[in-house]
Amino acid sequence: MMDWIAQALLDSAGFIVSCFIARETPQFAVMQGSLALVLLVSLVAVAAFWPARWTIPLSSFTTKAKMDWRPGNGK
Repeated sequence: MMDWIAQALLDSAGFIVSCFIARETPQFAVMQGSLALVLLVSLVAVAAFWPARWTIPLSSFTTKAKMDWRPGNGK
């Protein structure tokens, strides 16, 4: 699973970098790795800071259970 993610990131980065520099240049692998890291950080940042109001609650039961809980309610 992790190798699929790494392969997708490196393929995407390789395509973008190859638009700017040739694949035969010595710095291609460094630029590809750097851009793959930037893409990974961007994906993690989007996932971490995704606004809660944009997500749909997965289950109304868990949402209701969280809202019903009060101190001293016996739960």
